[in-house]
Amino acid sequence: MGLNEKDWDAGSKNLKKVQKTLEDKWKLVPAFLQIKGLVKQHIDSFNYFINVDIKNIVRANDEVKSDADPCFYLKYLNVAIGMPDVEEGFNNTKSTTPHECRLRDMTYAAPITVDIEYTRGTQRVVRNGLLIGRMPIMLR
Repeated sequence: MGLNEKDWDAGSKNLKKVQKTLEDKWKLVPAFLQIKGLVKQHIDSFNYFINVDIKNIVRANDEVKSDADPCFYLKYLNVAIGMPDVEEGFNNTKSTTPHECRLRDMTYAAPITVDIEYTRGTQRVVRNGLLIGRMPIMLR
C-alpha cells in the first residue's frame, strides 16, 4: 500500500504536531507505521553497518603481529561486501536473487573480501580480494 505525496505530507505534519493526551498519542501509531514502517530502522542500521561500520572495525584492528616471530605481521588494507551469489560446484559462483534462495532453502548472502599485506620471510606480499566469509543480506 503506497502513499501519495499529499498523504505523506498530511501524515508527516500530524506526526510533528504536539499531542497532549495519551489517547491522541495512540492515534499517531497507525500514521507512524504507515509512513515509517516496522522495519525501516533495522534496514537503515544494517545498511550503515555494511557501508560504514565494517570498514571502521577493520581500520581499528588493521594490523596483526605475531608473538612468535616479530618480523611477521598481517595488515588489512581494505574490506568489501560483494553482491549476493551462490556457489554452484567447485569455485563456480553465480549471482542469485532472494526468491531463488527462498525456493532452494539457502541463505541470501554476499561474500566478504579483504585486501591484505603480510610478510613471508623477508618478502612483503600483497593479496587482493581474499574471501574471508559471507554476510547474510537483510531485506524488507
